[in-house]
Amino acid sequence: MKNTRGTISEIKQQLQNDGLTHEDIKVLRQDERTGVQKLLQQYDQKLEKERQLKEQYEQMKVYEYQLKSKGYYSVAGIDEVGRGPLAGPVVAASVILDPRDESLIGINDSKKISELKRNQFYETILKCARAVGIGIVDSQTIDEINIYEASKKAMKLAIDDMEVNADYYLLDAMKLEGLQAPQQSLIKGDQKSVSIAAGSIVAKVTRDRLMVEAGKEFPSFEFNRNMGYGTANHLKALEQHGPTPYHRMSFNPVSLYKI
Repeated sequence: MKNTRGTISEIKQQLQNDGLTHEDIKVLRQDERTGVQKLLQQYDQKLEKERQLKEQYEQMKVYEYQLKSKGYYSVAGIDEVGRGPLAGPVVAASVILDPRDESLIGINDSKKISELKRNQFYETILKCARAVGIGIVDSQTIDEINIYEASKKAMKLAIDDMEVNADYYLLDAMKLEGLQAPQQSLIKGDQKSVSIAAGSIVAKVTRDRLMVEAGKEFPSFEFNRNMGYGTANHLKALEQHGPTPYHRMSFNPVSLYKI
């Protein structure tokens, strides 16, 4: 068949840049070159992945759309990170999005996406969200009131930190007392609600960056890598050096090293 669209390298560049029309693609499908057909197969896979991500994104906006239909226009999604680590704070974030926004396609539970993607979504959320609030509760307070109460405290601090008052709250597997608007607790909410997923990402990126800074202060503990979780190297450093001011003294095995 006659080569009507240039070299394989040129076609690859055009496909990557979305520089081909629907008619161009139809012509290329008749191209008998193996390299061209391989490029088209990759292109089709890319389109299918984009379709799936967009479908997932729409599914994750169902709660927000349902609430909007009932007259709730400022829905805050709230999530926390850092319940399990031996060191560092528990951090929560509260986020109000515009459900019409398409800039967060591909968002999910912060633990299910790469660090690069998390950081990209973090910047997008801060730029596009109607409101973002962050709550941080340190390890000393965690020891005083326990991690469950500290998680709730962080969530309330995040709500108070927003510049916009929410008229409805979506929370990830948690209920809070004393809120001034209705709330709903969703199991695995960071996988079901785009607002909670946004809160999850803001909270995790915020906490990770705090732990990176703590790691500079105490490099032996590798907080920049383990984020305060009890890895083998972390436990070894704990045994050799004892706890830092970032450690939760009420957590085992940190409690074994109380002075």
